[in-house]
Amino acid sequence: MSTIQKRILVADRLRRPPATGWSWVDRRFLREHGDQLSREALLLYLFLAAVADRHGLSFYSDHTLTSRLRLAPPVLEKARQELLDRDLIAYQLPLVQVLALAASGVHRRPEPGQGLMLLGDVFRQAVQVAQGTPGASAATPEQRRTTP
Repeated sequence: MSTIQKRILVADRLRRPPATGWSWVDRRFLREHGDQLSREALLLYLFLAAVADRHGLSFYSDHTLTSRLRLAPPVLEKARQELLDRDLIAYQLPLVQVLALAASGVHRRPEPGQGLMLLGDVFRQAVQVAQGTPGASAATPEQRRTTP
């Protein structure tokens, strides 16, 4: 397998971070999530990443989002839900936060919308279920976020 030798095509137009306002998209996003998301969810994620502040926060209204992205309100809601189900964003009116992508070793729960689950939690839960331990479940994402 040969690698492509990269070279600058237009040297006087190199991208640089702006003095004010900036955004980025983690390179892993498309590799790890792109094939599983709808076109509308991809569009929404990239828009939210582009307008987010340094903490990933933005506060565009649904009216503005549907207008700018040319999406019907139910389509926007479905796209947002896809991103929530994959733990890519957090949403609490009026704020949306683009979340850092999960680290390696973190796997999704099988139930949609249940957030992320550490691989160790998966094994612990499997052992508890196999042993018939009542109430066998791992910590929820909310518990992991609020537990010091």
